[in-house]
Formats: sequence, structure tokens, C-alpha cells
Amino acid sequence: MRLIEGLDALLALDLAATYGETPPSRSVVAVGVFDGVHLGHQRLLHQLLEMSSAHGCMPTVITFANHPDQLLHGQAPPLLVSVPHRLRLLRRAGVQRLVLLTFEPRLQNMPAREFAERILGRSLRARGLLLGYDSALGKDREGTPQRFADLGAELGFEVQAGTPFLVDGQPVSSTAIRAAIARGDLGTAHRFLGRYPGALGTVVKGDARGRQIGFPTANVVPHAAVMPPHGVYAVEAILDGIVYPAVANLGNRPTFAGAATAGAVLEVHLLNFEGDLYGRELEVTFRQFLRPEQKFADVATLREQIARDAAAARACLHA
Repeated sequence: MRLIEGLDALLALDLAATYGETPPSRSVVAVGVFDGVHLGHQRLLHQLLEMSSAHGCMPTVITFANHPDQLLHGQAPPLLVSVPHRLRLLRRAGVQRLVLLTFEPRLQNMPAREFAERILGRSLRARGLLLGYDSALGKDREGTPQRFADLGAELGFEVQAGTPFLVDGQPVSSTAIRAAIARGDLGTAHRFLGRYPGALGTVVKGDARGRQIGFPTANVVPHAAVMPPHGVYAVEAILDGIVYPAVANLGNRPTFAGAATAGAVLEVHLLNFEGDLYGRELEVTFRQFLRPEQKFADVATLREQIARDAAAARACLHA
């Protein structure tokens, strides 16, 4: 997947010079935040792949490193997944060219015609544009699907719009998923996401207490993401494309004096893995809540409970 970062880099893009008249020189473009890449987004991305195939073009997504609400309204909701995690999920969905922009005043105030001519026409050589059913881009939110359909008829690109995606009669939305994860409703989050909720993070050096008691853990610093309530979970850990069963504690490690931190720590014990994980990226998906986080009287009692947690996680994931 080719990544183009920043509005200036996008405006300087010359696909014809790079690819000639081969298919990668033209695009079918979808625009959106795609926070969480949930089932509604996945259907839109499937539509993108179909349009791209029909036009013989590169499936391309324009997304944003910051939530537009931060600029438009002065505050934005926490993101379901971090930007690196979102890019990974978009790549898995089949996106071959990704444009990552900061939503800034130049974009906020760009008229729909300028967006169509400069970004879609000149930079991306678009033959198709795919928008969410409620999209409204640019200055005064004039860039609705109908406005772009009119511009597309004039400038030579097809425009399609998605439709709401319903699960259990409820529209799938990042807002609903965010609320489900925050209250620990992994089942609803799973139904709306089409996968279990999780986080992508970097493994950092810890205090090695897990290794000392026979259960080495990867201390994961999640990139910004919505996390479930503190507790012990059966999880899956994805490393270099390989899925490992695992058990994780999300919280402040109350058994160890002085271990509490300002933010929650995610400690993951991979059940079928041996090796050094320091500095590597680990994707963790929360499959099932096992028990609340608790403080133990001593390390021996903690060790016994971790063994029970590992067995419970193994049974859950095997089932």
C-alpha cells in the first residue's frame, strides 16, 4: 500500500509521470475518517473495490490523522483505533493507495469544485468517488454526494454514496461502538465492528515481575484508542501476522506497591510464544472478560490466580 502524507504532498502528486497510463495512474476514491473500520466502513470499502475494478483504477482512501470535529467544533471524540491501527485495517480491507491528511483550515474552507478539480482531478486522476450517505465536505459543508455528482458529470468521474448499515435494527456507528467498549459490552462491539475490539501498541521494557513469577508478559503501550474497563481478559495477540492465544491484564497492577501509573497498563502473556518482543508492535484483541482486576495478599497467591486465568483464557479461545 502506498501512503501519501499531507496536503502539500497530495497536491504535488503526479501519477501520470510515475505510472504512465497503467491502472495505478488513476483512482477511485473514498473519503472519510473510517474510525474503527467497522461494518459500515467495510461495506463502503467493498463498494470501493468493486468500483475500482469496474473502472480499472487503484482503490484509494483519503482519511484524516485528526478528527475533523476538533477543528469544526473545538473538541472531538476519542478515536476507536489509533491512526497506525486504522492504516493497518484499511490495508487489510484491500486499500492500495492511502492519503493521510491533517484536517486543517485549507481543507475546511476548500470549495467542492476546488476539491474536485485539484485533488480528485489533477492529483488523483479520479474516475470514481465514493462518499458516506451523510458526507458533507469542504466550505460550508457544500460537498454533499449530490453536489459531487453534479461536478462528476461535468468533470468525468462517477459518484456513488453508501447507505446506513444496520445491525439488530440499529445503525452501526463509531459512537455506538465507542459506548459499547467503554461499558465492557464486547459482544455488541464485535457485532458492529465485524471483529473483536482491540488495540495496537508497542512493547516496552517493564519491571520483569511477570518473568520472575513464571508468566512473562509483554508490556504494551497502546496507541490512542478506546479501551474496555480494567480487568483480566482472554485476548488474541497478533504479531507479524501470526495470531497467538493470550491472557491480559488491563489496569494499574494494585498488588505491587508503587506500581500504579497515571494511565492503565496492558500486560499480555502469550500462551504459545517464547522470544523477545521489546520494541515490536503487538495488536491485541479483547475476546472475553474473565474477572475484575484485584489486589492479592502475596506473589504466590497472584501466581496461582494467573495460572487459573491462563487456563480460562486457553479454554475460552479454544472454544
